[in-house]
Formats: sequence, structure tokens, C-alpha cells
Amino acid sequence: MNSDIEKDEQYGWVVSQEEAGERLDKWLLQQLDDPAYSRTQVQEWIKSGAVTVNQITVKSNYKTNASDQIELELPEPESLEIEAEDIPLDVLYEDADVIVINKIRGMVVHPAVGHRSGTVVNALLHHCKDLSGINGVMRPGIVHRIDKDTSGLMMAAKNDLAHLSLTNQLKEHTVIRKYIAIVHGNISHHTGTIDAPIGRDQADRKKFVVTDKNSKHAITHFAVIERLGDYSVVELQLETGRTHQIRVHMKYIGHPLVGDPQYGLAKAKGLQFKGQALHAVAIGFVHPRSEEKLLFDSELPADMKYLLQQLRSR
Repeated sequence: MNSDIEKDEQYGWVVSQEEAGERLDKWLLQQLDDPAYSRTQVQEWIKSGAVTVNQITVKSNYKTNASDQIELELPEPESLEIEAEDIPLDVLYEDADVIVINKIRGMVVHPAVGHRSGTVVNALLHHCKDLSGINGVMRPGIVHRIDKDTSGLMMAAKNDLAHLSLTNQLKEHTVIRKYIAIVHGNISHHTGTIDAPIGRDQADRKKFVVTDKNSKHAITHFAVIERLGDYSVVELQLETGRTHQIRVHMKYIGHPLVGDPQYGLAKAKGLQFKGQALHAVAIGFVHPRSEEKLLFDSELPADMKYLLQQLRSR
């Protein structure tokens, strides 16, 4: 569940004045904010009685009212067993509470439909044995995600104390999250801030767009660190952490990421890059137990170094 959602109690939300009048199934899908869930799945939950509005079951086409208290009791997953798999992990830091890894491009973070194995969670279960259980059996230890085709640093919690601490730091925007991206176009200004709300694309629910409708506040800061003709290398820092935020924001200002299969250009003028050219280069947070400030960084992966070499040689 999204940590930024206002909750009265576990799996509960209160409809705001701005959200009133939306169909229940559509509204609930927006709150879940996870491509793993479909509108059909949400409608099945509503039909089965797993969703209540003011403690009463309703239909999917129910129109929300301001101050409605909506509760969801998620049914148990079809399989409670997520198998531990002996998958190599690039571990930068680990103790009894947290682990920081450098995720490779192409690796999914947690199991979902179509990705039951080979994920970061499968690898963590083998490596750590114990992970926090707050996010349930499908996402143990996961406090934040990076996209499948984005590489770089992410943290995970090994117990509930750590999970709650890291989640709160994310909610309060105190976690440092920096990325390096290679984008199309020569960005004229050296630095900038993109403050534009992001919501699900009404035409394609797997994508997100800058929109004022059913959206969430999103802020990305950027600085140009190198200009390479028709391309720019930028450092980006997230203030908020919305799904696909960097990819959507860079497309919004006319500089989509090289190789991005969803938000990029159809062809990158002869460049070959699998996935978006985006790497989570740094992550920093306060340790949940010792309260020590920790900061980790990583080098660009080989595929992005090669891409830069191609661009610099032009």
C-alpha cells in the first residue's frame, strides 16, 4: 500500500473533498497506485465484500462522497510461499536491521503477476532469511522500489522496527535519493525543479502523466552535469517518490530518458540501450536503531558507461 495515503486504520482511507464523485473502483485503484493491481481485480474485491464504505458493502459504480471511510481487507494471496532463490546480490551495506543493494537493470523488485521468481525479494529471502513483514508475504522488507529497467541503490528492512523508521523517513522526504540519467536534448539551463502532479494515464493505466486529475504532488530537482550534442547527462534528486516520477517529469519538460520503452522516443538515433538510461547513484537515510546518518553511492553500470562513450565519440 502507498505510504503517503491518509489512513484512519490499517487498509483504510478517507475520501477528500477533491476526490468526491469518483467511481469507487477507479478511486480505489488510484489509491493503491500499483501496476500489479488491475481494475478487474479491484471490482472482484468489491463484489466479494472485501471493500466497505462507511462499513457497508456497495457496488463498483458507487460514487464517492467527501469524508467517506473506505476500508479494504485484502484477501490472502493465492500462494503464501515466495521461494528464496540463490541469486547474486551486490550488497553495499548490511546489519541486523537494514540492507542496501545495488540492483541490476532488468531485475524486478518484488513478485507480482508474471514475475513470481527472479526478483529482488526472492534473492533477499535467500540472503537475509529474515525480512520485515509489514508489506505482506509478496513484498517482505520492501520500503521503496526502483523500476525493473532502472539500476542502482535501494534499501530494504530486515525487521518491522526498521521498516517503520525507513517508511516514515520516506514520507517525511528526508531520505536522500539521487539518480544519473542520460536524456534526449540539450537542456539549456544548468539546474531546475520540476513541480508537477502525477496521476495514472486514463488511456493506459500502466503509464503515468502530469495531470491535475486524481494526481499526487511530485517534485524532482535536476542539474546538468554534461552536455553531449543532442543529449544531456543530468543528476536528479527526488523530493517525492511517485511511480515513474523521473521518467514522467523528464518527458514532461521535453527531455525523455534515452532507451525508455514507455516514455522515450521511438528510436534513439542509432543508440542501442535496453531499458531507460537511469541509475540510482546515491541513497542516504538515518539508521533506524543507531540514528547514525548513512550515505551510500555507486558507480554507473557498464551499459551506461558504454552509452556515454558512444555519445562522447560523436
